[in-house]
Amino acid sequence: MAKHRIYTTSFGSVYPHYVNKVERKGRSKDELHEVIGWLTGYDEPGLERVIGDGTDFETFFDEAPGMNPRRSEIKGVICGVRVEEIEEPVMREIRYLDKLVDELARGKKMEKILRD
Repeated sequence: MAKHRIYTTSFGSVYPHYVNKVERKGRSKDELHEVIGWLTGYDEPGLERVIGDGTDFETFFDEAPGMNPRRSEIKGVICGVRVEEIEEPVMREIRYLDKLVDELARGKKMEKILRD
């Protein structure tokens, strides 16, 4: 079975859309980086590297420094699908990120987004 094309899409090509989405709603790029770091363990230099070097989404998640074990607490619907019901691991990670970006853009408090 062929992989979904998002797997081979570079993270850096989608990242500006994440930034635009959250900034349009009054949130900051720093908050976005905090959310991405919480999920994946990427620090600022690591995130800048993957944004700039063409790292695809599959590699972005496979090489993440430390996926947060609490990410399974992320629940809800994104793109019409319940994230907790997605069986394919990489797609589930992508949708976790999408859900966190949506929560940030909707104005949810950071402590709620980070499941603190």
